[in-house]
Amino acid sequence: MTATTDDRFAHSAFLRARGTAQEGKVAFAELFFDLVFVLTIIQLSHSLAAHYSLLGLAEAAMLTLAVWWVWIYTTWATNWLDPDKAPVRLLLFALMFLGLMLSIAIPTAFGAGGLLFALTYVAMQVGRSAFTAFAMRRDWPENSLNFTRITVWTALSAVFWLAGGLAGQEARLVLWLIALGIEYVSPALGFVVPGLGRSAFGDWQVSGEHMAERCALFVIICLGETILVTGRTVAGMELLDGFTIILLATAFLSTATMWWIYFRFGHGEAAHLIEHSATPGRIARMAFTYAHIPIVAGIILSAVAEEFALAHPHGATDAKTASAIIGGPVVFLSGNIWFKAAIRGRWPLSHLAGIGVLLALSAIVPFVEPYQLFMAAAAVLLGVALWEFLSLKSTPADDVATV
Repeated sequence: MTATTDDRFAHSAFLRARGTAQEGKVAFAELFFDLVFVLTIIQLSHSLAAHYSLLGLAEAAMLTLAVWWVWIYTTWATNWLDPDKAPVRLLLFALMFLGLMLSIAIPTAFGAGGLLFALTYVAMQVGRSAFTAFAMRRDWPENSLNFTRITVWTALSAVFWLAGGLAGQEARLVLWLIALGIEYVSPALGFVVPGLGRSAFGDWQVSGEHMAERCALFVIICLGETILVTGRTVAGMELLDGFTIILLATAFLSTATMWWIYFRFGHGEAAHLIEHSATPGRIARMAFTYAHIPIVAGIILSAVAEEFALAHPHGATDAKTASAIIGGPVVFLSGNIWFKAAIRGRWPLSHLAGIGVLLALSAIVPFVEPYQLFMAAAAVLLGVALWEFLSLKSTPADDVATV
């Protein structure tokens, strides 16, 4: 639901004009801000590939959740703040620099870089929320109060982030897990603060077009990392023979198929639904804030799988390689199920079947080489995409949710 045109917003020094064609437009400053997250995703996937273990997966998951939370909170803020206005643009530049420091700290976040990661994360979360509350205080006091509540919650989690940054590795895991728990549960609680009340779904009037496009751009950043991994790994090989080209084509096909599954059916539907919903904030929170987490995580894990499969295609398939090759698409499809169920009301059968087949591939792991398992997983993704495409192409709009 788009708010009607309001002179308060049209003449605000900070806010987007509401009810106009420019309301949902993604500004160039936002695209510039996203450049930092290209490095962030690279750092996450490289760190996971270098420390691939149960502990490494847990640490990478925590860092991914933190990075996503920084980015999606900024996206919510710029849904109302106008990046084409100087104060907001300066905010994005400041966040961009802090994001650069955050990215630099990722490889050593559970070592010597823990305090740097915590400091930059806290500065981004608390600083942005406080700025937004200040920017809205005159023209939109109701939403200013919402961001004041958010600032209180981020300040509470900051205590645990900073304590974790100063603590040893084991204590850091626990403290940062508490910090993430505080931040992730706060929206479900309406950011309730004693004396300040709580937010309601009706308070969050968002532009569905803007939210959908911003999240789509982040997905493209993540998919771009798989392309970079593929290109970098193959470019480092001494011999580019026919077998390597086939593997390269398979890796590219896998990435292109993930793009198709996300963008062909789902992204546009979500934007349309939010724009015509009486409670756009509820849908945006479920479909974009939360459901995109496994989508992003699955793409990052798939990038790691591509690196493993391309670098060591032959020999026995170990548990590390198999879990990445199978796990990446499984997590990605799980996120798409969540995302599409949030906007359609039902789980897509094609995705459920794809997950079932991928899990069944575990039975052949002892008998195949990494490249064979990698090709099989890519074939399953392609099958899911074709199933969904053919089903939705021939299905009435009212029955789309069932395929």
